[in-house]
Amino acid sequence: MSESKARAVLAHGAWADGSSWNKVIAGLRSEGVKAVAAPLPLTSLADDVSALDRALERIDGPVVVVGHAYAGAVIASTADENVASLVYVTALAPDEGETVADVFCRTEPHPQAPQLGPDPHELIWLPEDAFARAFAQHASPEEQALLAATQRPLAARCIGTPVGRPAWKDLPSWFLVAEEDRMIPAENQRFMAERMKARVRTAPVDHLPMLTRPSVVVDIVLEAVRESDRHG
Repeated sequence: MSESKARAVLAHGAWADGSSWNKVIAGLRSEGVKAVAAPLPLTSLADDVSALDRALERIDGPVVVVGHAYAGAVIASTADENVASLVYVTALAPDEGETVADVFCRTEPHPQAPQLGPDPHELIWLPEDAFARAFAQHASPEEQALLAATQRPLAARCIGTPVGRPAWKDLPSWFLVAEEDRMIPAENQRFMAERMKARVRTAPVDHLPMLTRPSVVVDIVLEAVRESDRHG
């Protein structure tokens, strides 16, 4: 199998880390696409964009950048010239001047969605039972327990910072709408995807398809990578 010219850089969302992409990284490698996960600190939007930029600096050639959930705002805030396209995996896509919280709260929450708020340190944690109810309801009980035990909190200021001109206005973008997402309702995802003029793919998956249906995520990333290869 020939190796793709384009690489993939994967940005995790809140309450997760780079290991959330493990199955997708393995799936992409089996298709000749090298991928790495950018380690986001989740301490501020600016910090997370800087972390993504440092990961991009280590790669030569075209890059497809993939963001999950909160990281949709992060991947659209990079100005790295090697970025060829963006892939949103049930992600949040604020427009210029909007915050992540603005778009997250556009629609009524799913009945199973947890109530969220910052702790005394201005960190937002996901309640333990929410991993099984809303975050990854299609995962096994063992996987849900591990997700809860290893979660990384999100600093409240990450979602309260207005974004600049998002890169999706200038780059090709794809959007995987998760029809069974209980954290970001599919209706909200469709609104953002249509506003972006993204190429939309839908699947009956939960909020964490990288873990629960990795082949679906691999397929949409491969679409973007192969288009980059054709035009590269």
